Amino acid sequence: MRAALHTEIGKPLSVVNDVNLIGPKEGQVLIKTEYCGICHSDVSVMDSLDLTPMILGHEAAGIVEEIGVGVSSVSKGDFVLMTPIGPCGICEMCNLERYTLCERGQTFVFGTLPDGSTPFIKDESPVYQGLGVGGFAEYTVLEERNVVRIEKGISLETVCLIGCGVQTGVGSVLNTAKVIPGSTVLVMGLGGVGLSVVQGARIAKAEKIIASDPVEERRSAALKLGATNVVDPSDNNLVNAVMELTMGKGVDYAFDAVGNSELITLGLTVSKAGGSTVIVGAPPPDEELKFPSSLHLMMSEKRLLGSLLGSCNAQVDIPHLIDYWQSGQLDLRNMISQTYSLEDINLGIQDLRDSNGIRSVIKIHGS
Repeated sequence: MRAALHTEIGKPLSVVNDVNLIGPKEGQVLIKTEYCGICHSDVSVMDSLDLTPMILGHEAAGIVEEIGVGVSSVSKGDFVLMTPIGPCGICEMCNLERYTLCERGQTFVFGTLPDGSTPFIKDESPVYQGLGVGGFAEYTVLEERNVVRIEKGISLETVCLIGCGVQTGVGSVLNTAKVIPGSTVLVMGLGGVGLSVVQGARIAKAEKIIASDPVEERRSAALKLGATNVVDPSDNNLVNAVMELTMGKGVDYAFDAVGNSELITLGLTVSKAGGSTVIVGAPPPDEELKFPSSLHLMMSEKRLLGSLLGSCNAQVDIPHLIDYWQSGQLDLRNMISQTYSLEDINLGIQDLRDSNGIRSVIKIHGS
């Protein structure tokens, strides 16, 4: 089958035709991938992880082709969304309702299924399943808990964004930070995740939503999607701009949707006493974080929160996000800037590197 392979750090993906698939085994689902969004995490892996060959792509939607023994939640022909982390429901973290920290789900980092295997084979050698899904391939195999059945006939090109970017952004607002009505929010970085944070803040009924990004197209999109104010950080001192917009009070919640230590520090600086700064984007693994003042953090009771995949329980939250979309509260269509074929996937990756548009989607099997 066709797939786009990560074969070397810093190099473009290679589209090949000779990857084979194993499965589904017991408790697994074989899926025909229709569409897959390109996420910043895919590019981060391409630039830093020497775990090759690997099939990336984790923001995917498709149609069930075959189910393994014991699978009951989906059937052949069902439309599904795929998610990197599906909670097992029985481990310590799941019992604490910390679903993205599910002990069985953490193997997504290592490019394998929980049993240590991978469903992909090339030249009689295993191919790693990047970030738990492997959506840049015509077919993939996931555990049942990583598959969420959705309404048949729905636009898979549109809803694939929920699999990661939207789940991450909206979830960071509703689940991680638990933004309350009437609050003030700062969103730094307005790619697919950041614009989802903006929409999540609007859904949470935040009174003021300040959105910051150097790209004018993204700032304009933020205003359409719910931001009350936008700031170009390349032309303005963001700290001064935020303090001016909040009459010197600062914000209740600051979200770093880029994964940048300087922005995280800035969020801690402009958040008010008792406020929260949320790390939503994934920083480089070796990047250190500098705190403004440990004493100040203690005295002001400011909080620094990490948010992995929006702290979501995919089986519960994905249907809720689809409801938001179908009721008009969540705009997905205007977040898709380009759709490319699998053969042109590197054009979409370059768009992301160049901050061109908001989200690129890859048409794998889509019709």
